[in-house]
Amino acid sequence: MDGIFQQITTTADPAAVANYLKSLNPKDLRDQALASSLSSGQDPLSILNAPLNTLAVLYILVARLCVNNAPAPPLEIIDHFCRNFDPEQARYAPDRVTLLAKSIQKLALSQNNPRAAIQPLYYLVSRYPPDSSYLTTIHPIFTLTCIQATHPSAALPVLQNPITSIDTVLSDLNYNDNLIYHYTGGVLLAMLKRWPEAEEFFEICATAPGSVPAAIQMEALKKMRLVQLIAKGKASPLPKYTNQHLQRQFKGTPYHQFVTNYPTNVEILKEIINKERSLFSSEKNLGLLRQALDRAPRWALKKLTATYLSLNLADIGKAVKIDSEEEVRRLLLDMIESGDISASIAADGSVTFSDPAPQFTRAQVDAVLQNVQDQSALLEYLEKDMARSKEYLSKAVKGRGDDLGMGFQGPDEDIFAHMGSGPGGAMWADD
Repeated sequence: MDGIFQQITTTADPAAVANYLKSLNPKDLRDQALASSLSSGQDPLSILNAPLNTLAVLYILVARLCVNNAPAPPLEIIDHFCRNFDPEQARYAPDRVTLLAKSIQKLALSQNNPRAAIQPLYYLVSRYPPDSSYLTTIHPIFTLTCIQATHPSAALPVLQNPITSIDTVLSDLNYNDNLIYHYTGGVLLAMLKRWPEAEEFFEICATAPGSVPAAIQMEALKKMRLVQLIAKGKASPLPKYTNQHLQRQFKGTPYHQFVTNYPTNVEILKEIINKERSLFSSEKNLGLLRQALDRAPRWALKKLTATYLSLNLADIGKAVKIDSEEEVRRLLLDMIESGDISASIAADGSVTFSDPAPQFTRAQVDAVLQNVQDQSALLEYLEKDMARSKEYLSKAVKGRGDDLGMGFQGPDEDIFAHMGSGPGGAMWADD
């Protein structure tokens, strides 16, 4: 260890330090040396400075966390490093960063305290990439840890940043990292009842291009459908580029039966839940199904507003399968207050429906306009960035040549014909 320590502390160039540490062979002996103390008995971590010696501290931490029988560093030391490391130095060793994130998660779980991993992982995931638009291998580790810790709100600062950049040099990403991040992100957002955002995350996972749908994509599709029922009362059409095998597989599940009978056939919905309870429970979807069932009368009532101008409380109760007129009244008042419907209830129990008058504040209009401008600027940047890609240009030119002899492809097909399929059949553990 003394020789390694001398080399890494006397070399100022981070690239040279990275090359030196990578070149040490065999790797297992290198890591054993890095996990040990100096011959003087001093702990190198007590001497090294995290911002100045980021690569050295990173390699030592990973070695101590991964080498068998090595004393694991306290979480306080790991947390201090994650707060203070130099991101530019760390990017010379993306594999070590990934190992550090996995090891932090593993250490916290071994101590039966997954929450202890959230803060250091948050510092890693927010400080390591050049900006918050990049997906890294740390992202799915962080979101999965938040699920294990039952602490969904801790993930919000990360989940609120849209992913628009991928760099496999920055992070040793694979196809499943994107799927796992957006699936676990959707789970966390659903736990917070942030239904529109949860739906978006599940959709990104379920519709990711691939030759064969992954198991996690089917789980994402199931949860997405349930979230749509809770939030909107109906399932929305899937994008054209969604894998056809995935859609056919979904139609063979009891979830499809539930969606088909929602929201009016309440007794059938209850039968489906009772019959498939063990399956729904094992797939961690029973809670979402119960929430959807609880909101079924709400959406059945909303459907009535598209057909009738006026009904009495008793007729509404029959239509939405609620026996008590007082309960129907409470439901109506709640829906009126939340803005789901526009209606008035007369003293004799008659209900008159009307189209809600659009109401927008100046602040809401300004916010929408600003969002449009931001999205337009982002789209323009992404188009210019794509236009600089040699791989994209070469494939686009080749595709144009193929079109001359093979006919015209639609825009969706043309885009996704040039995207990698990835190992779509990989499995992922239940949430």
